[in-house]
Amino acid sequence: MSHPVPIKTVLFDLDGTLVDTAPDLSETLNRLLINHQLPIISLESIRPYVSHGTIGMLGFAFGLTKSDPEFAGLRQEFLQIYRNHLCYQSKLFEGMDEVLDFIEKRKLTWGVVTNKPDFLTKPLMQELSLEHRCACIVSGDTLPTSKPDPAPMFYAAELAGSKAAECVYVGDAERDIKAGKGAGMQTLIARYGYIEENDDPNLWQADGSIDHPAGLIEWIEQRV
Repeated sequence: MSHPVPIKTVLFDLDGTLVDTAPDLSETLNRLLINHQLPIISLESIRPYVSHGTIGMLGFAFGLTKSDPEFAGLRQEFLQIYRNHLCYQSKLFEGMDEVLDFIEKRKLTWGVVTNKPDFLTKPLMQELSLEHRCACIVSGDTLPTSKPDPAPMFYAAELAGSKAAECVYVGDAERDIKAGKGAGMQTLIARYGYIEENDDPNLWQADGSIDHPAGLIEWIEQRV
């Protein structure tokens, strides 16, 4: 689908779109399970829930919802473990380094909009040497609201020096697409990301999808 406004900024969700954080998050969840005398779970079983953060992972592993009284304490324990094991195995998805190089060579800007809290987002970006390459980092607690609210998307566009309509947002969860569309951005589904078996991305009404990071290069070339 063509768009009348050329793309100037590419915005990424973090976990499951820009960076493969599942191995470190899986390790964290399993350390938490061991602490509570529960059996560990395979990485491949945990992977689809990573994009939904602690709500998704603790819901999957412990059968809890955010409203359960035990949830808050488990979440704090999880985050403390994760903070100390933030970037042992996490890395850019294969092909994403070439995508970022392409974006920068075309004099476009790129940034991150994530629901991950800032005390985890910034150190992870620093560990991966990405912090000074991007035009903006908007974390889940940067503003009073987070995705699927479009407010973080508008803020990211402003920081990147673009209008929302000049941005494309790439994500692997329905809330990513809702947030991007709510801001008037073009939206792309990262089908290589952490998508649950019961999710149907065809219902998210995105402007398109990519099966691997390299697909973004072809998409951008048609819209700049």
